[in-house]
Amino acid sequence: MTQRWKHSPEGSHWGEFGDDDQRGRMNLVDEAKVLQGIAEVKVGRTFCLSLPLDVPGGSAMNPRRQPPRRFSVLRDGKSAGQQGFCWSYASEDPSITDVVNDDVVLMSLQYSTQWDSLAHVGSHFDADGDGEPEAVFYNGFKAGEHIRPGHEVSSAEPWARYQDPVAQALSIAVLAEHGAQGRGVMLDLEHHIGRKRHAVGYDELMRILDADSIQVESGDMVCIHTGFADMLLAMNGNPDVKHLHDSGSGLDGYDSKLLNWIVDTRLACLLADNPAVELVVPKPLTPSPIRGPRLPLHAHCLFKNGIHLGELWYLTPLARWLRAHGRSRFLLTAPPLRLPGAVGSPATPIATV
Repeated sequence: MTQRWKHSPEGSHWGEFGDDDQRGRMNLVDEAKVLQGIAEVKVGRTFCLSLPLDVPGGSAMNPRRQPPRRFSVLRDGKSAGQQGFCWSYASEDPSITDVVNDDVVLMSLQYSTQWDSLAHVGSHFDADGDGEPEAVFYNGFKAGEHIRPGHEVSSAEPWARYQDPVAQALSIAVLAEHGAQGRGVMLDLEHHIGRKRHAVGYDELMRILDADSIQVESGDMVCIHTGFADMLLAMNGNPDVKHLHDSGSGLDGYDSKLLNWIVDTRLACLLADNPAVELVVPKPLTPSPIRGPRLPLHAHCLFKNGIHLGELWYLTPLARWLRAHGRSRFLLTAPPLRLPGAVGSPATPIATV
C-alpha cells in the first residue's frame, strides 16, 4: 500500500509497527507479555473492573452520551408482533413447555466503562505535505476516506439522524481481534493525593512510583486509580455533576515530561477510573491564540502514538486489595466488543490476582 503520509506529527511514532499498523502500542502485548500477566496470578481471586452499564445514570455528565435503554424483541411467525419477553411456546403449541426472554439494547458505546479506539480522536495536520492541514488519525488514516461520517436521514429521530458512520481503519474491532490481555500495573493516585481535583505531572508521578516501588515496563497495561468511579457509583444513578467536576485527579496532559515518559516507557495503554485519563481543564471563554488540542493527552496517545485509552474503569476494590497485599501487578483481561466500524466500546474487564 502507498504510504498515506509524508510528514508525521512532532512527538509521534507513526510507522513504528509498519505503515499500515492499526494496533499501535498494543502490539507490545505479545505472547511473552500475556505470560507475564499469568505469572501474577497467585491466589486466583478475580475483580470486576466495570461499573454497571447504566452508570453514571442520565446524561448530565455528558449530554452527548445516552444511557442504555432496553426493549423486548418482537416474535415472528404465528406470534408476529408479540413481546418476546416471558413468551411461552405454549401459546403456539400446548405441548411445548419453554418460556423465553430476548431483549435489545440501545446505548452510547462510550457511556460507562469503556475503551477508546485509535479512531476516537485525530487532529488537523498536514500529513501529505500539500501545505493544508487535513483531518487525520493515527498512522495517517484520513477522515472522509478511512473514517467516514454517517449519512443524514432527516426523517429519523434526532438521535438516529446520522446513520452508519464507520471506521474502516482503526476501529475498536482491531483491538478485540488482537486480544486485550496482559500484565496490568496499578498506579494508586488516590492513596497519595486523595480525591481532590488535581493534575498529576511527571515529577509528582515519579514520586508516587518511587514511594510504591513500581516499575512500568514495556507492554504493561497501566491502570490509574483516582477514586472517581467509586464516588460515581455511590451516587446511585443520580450523579452530582458539580461535586464530580470538583473532584478526582488526572494526568496533566500539558506536561511535556509526562507525555515523553508515557512514550519512553513503551507502556501499551492507559486505563483510568476517571472520565478522560487526563484532567480536563475548563474550556476558556476566549479563543486561545495558540492552535492546539482540547485534550492534549488524547492527542498524544491516540493520534500520535497509538496508545489506547480506557475510562471510567472501576478500580477501587482492586487497588485496595493490591495495596493491602503489597502488590501492584495482576493479570488483566479486558476485551472490547468485536464491533466492526465502531470507535469505542463498553468493557467488562477482569483482574485476576
